[in-house]
Amino acid sequence: MALIKSVRGFTPKFGKNCFLADNATIIGEVEMGENCTVWFNAVVRGDVHSIFIGDDTNIQDGAVIHGTYQKSNTVIGSKVSIAHNAVVHGCRVEDSVLIGMGAIVMDGAVIGSNAVIAAGAVVLPGTIVEPNSIYAGMPAKKVKDISPEMKEVIQRTARNYPMYASWFMED
Repeated sequence: MALIKSVRGFTPKFGKNCFLADNATIIGEVEMGENCTVWFNAVVRGDVHSIFIGDDTNIQDGAVIHGTYQKSNTVIGSKVSIAHNAVVHGCRVEDSVLIGMGAIVMDGAVIGSNAVIAAGAVVLPGTIVEPNSIYAGMPAKKVKDISPEMKEVIQRTARNYPMYASWFMED
């Protein structure tokens, strides 16, 4: 059973049909929409600032979602995929975004809709990522606009995670 913990008078809130892996950790001022999934060893820690997550968003294995005390909350839109071991910290991620494995998105960054943050990229504080673009590197810079095929990958990834979750609910 996932660790769901209240802190500073805040208890996480979940929409309908959310899947929380057995060792996922969700703490404090967290509000999650419907059909979201939080996978193994992922941490969504709303202890120092609020975290809001839209519908149909997946937070994959080992990812960490956090904010900065008295400075930066974290807002994540709908149909967002945050891949394995990514860190999303004190920033805003708009709808239909794919944040790649091991990527880091830092305080004050804004990730526009239909954007891809490549695996291993580091989005520096305050960076504005253009909608419909791919950012890669350290520090992350725009490398190109997304293709129609990549836009479908973003949508398909968000659609697939509730299906994967259903496998764990079968017994």
